[in-house]
Amino acid sequence: MPKAARIPTSVPVSSEAEQSDTGQFVSVALFSGIGLLISLVAVILGINGAWF
Repeated sequence: MPKAARIPTSVPVSSEAEQSDTGQFVSVALFSGIGLLISLVAVILGINGAWF
């Protein structure tokens, strides 16, 4: 006789933890975006001294 596995429903996340996760995501996204922008400008301008 086949038995079906029960998958428990996800536990709702509190709003405080959700806001903390969102804040961390935004800060990491901004940091990465600024780094990519600086790298792109350096490559376009042909700056060679910073690549070690």
